Amino acid sequence: MGVNLLTALLIMILLLPFSLKAKPLETVDHVDLSRYLGKWYEIARMPQFFQRKCARDVIAEYKLDESSIFVTNSCTTDRGEVLVAEGHARVVDSLSNAKLEVTFVKLFGWRYAFGGDYWIIDLASDYRYAVIGHPNRKYAWVLSRNPELPAADLSVIEKRLRENGYDTCTLNMTVQTGGFSSKTPLCKSVMAR
Repeated sequence: MGVNLLTALLIMILLLPFSLKAKPLETVDHVDLSRYLGKWYEIARMPQFFQRKCARDVIAEYKLDESSIFVTNSCTTDRGEVLVAEGHARVVDSLSNAKLEVTFVKLFGWRYAFGGDYWIIDLASDYRYAVIGHPNRKYAWVLSRNPELPAADLSVIEKRLRENGYDTCTLNMTVQTGGFSSKTPLCKSVMAR
């Protein structure tokens, strides 16, 4: 009897993480797309395969392009080469404009067949910084209008990410000319400032 109880308890403990659902990722209430357009510097990110060659100076630029938003991402590699990726974004939640879908692939005229979620989960009231997330929390970016963010802003952002279920130690600071100089985890960067 004791072995069965112990086995049942062990199974329940092992299955507990699968039964706990993270609360849904919340976005900001509203985004004024005309204010959001323009140049953004990447301050921090969760490492992604498609950005593996980006060593520093990661920049995203957004411009209105007829019925969508034209996206240009650029970065500098360890060898000093500048890599550029061009794509499109479209709003998928027109009530808030905070949920977009971004793609860098166009296949047989289908642009968004391979799109990814781009949710604005934090945004300064003056649009000086933005935090981008994904509903499964496997992606996150911190963007700023300048190559560096003040410590107070970084602390607010780090707290907001934690409140949204992110492990902020999985985001690394992005090396930017005129900004951060090492790929320190965000959680440690906030503590060090």
